[in-house]
Amino acid sequence: MNKLQQKKTERRNKIRRRIRSTIKGTAERPRLSIYKSSKYTYLQLIDDMAGATLVSSKAKSGVENAKEAGAELAKLAQDKGINKVVFDRSGYKYHGIVKAAADGARDGGLDF
Repeated sequence: MNKLQQKKTERRNKIRRRIRSTIKGTAERPRLSIYKSSKYTYLQLIDDMAGATLVSSKAKSGVENAKEAGAELAKLAQDKGINKVVFDRSGYKYHGIVKAAADGARDGGLDF
C-alpha cells in the first residue's frame, strides 16, 4: 500500500471510529452499515447490543448495483419486521455508491 492510500485509509478509519462512538444499533432500530471493496458493496443490519448481523446484502461495485442492494436489504428487513434503522456510512463520503445504497433502502421502505 503506498503512502497516499495508507493516509486515506487511516483518515477513513478515524472518521469511522468517531461515527461509531455515537451510533449504536438495537434490535428495534439496527445499524445499517456499508462497506465498499474494489469489487463489491456490502450492506448489513447489525444489532450492536447482541453483536449479531440481522440481515445482509451484497452487490457488485457500482452505483446502480448499490441501489439494487439497498432495495433488496430493505425487502429482507421488512420480512423480519424491521422498518427503522440508523445509517452508518463507515467514514465514506455521502455520495456515489453510499448515497445510492441509502436511496435504495429508503425507496424499499426503510426509515432513517
